[in-house]
Amino acid sequence: MVHQEQLDFPTRGHGHMQDLTNKVAEIVRRSKIRTGVAHVFAVGSTAAVGLIEFEPGLQRDLPQLLDRVIPPSREYAHEQTWHDGNGHSHLQSTWLGASLSVPVSEGKLRLGTWQQIFHLECDIRPRDRSVIVTVYGE
Repeated sequence: MVHQEQLDFPTRGHGHMQDLTNKVAEIVRRSKIRTGVAHVFAVGSTAAVGLIEFEPGLQRDLPQLLDRVIPPSREYAHEQTWHDGNGHSHLQSTWLGASLSVPVSEGKLRLGTWQQIFHLECDIRPRDRSVIVTVYGE
């Protein structure tokens, strides 16, 4: 069986993280799939998803770390081509990744106690985002 739904939501711009765990868990519940995989995909080349302990400190730490490793700059070739200020946004998103898979057991996401699914806005401005959740299994 396969079940797919789309989550749509706004972001506040660069560094804005949102916890999607409960929404993805609800999609898994509606899928009626007992054993399988939930695949989560962020639509857009400046958006990312991942797993983290979703708490205020890490909500600050992750975007700050990304800005230190891949800082905003006009030196990226993307900037020289497009002049849109978000070359680092594309690189940060690529580094984190646009998708993840979580096992489904007994009809529930199989996450650790301190693992939550997050969406991170890497672009420099607020955006309307979509995340596609596809649940495969039986």
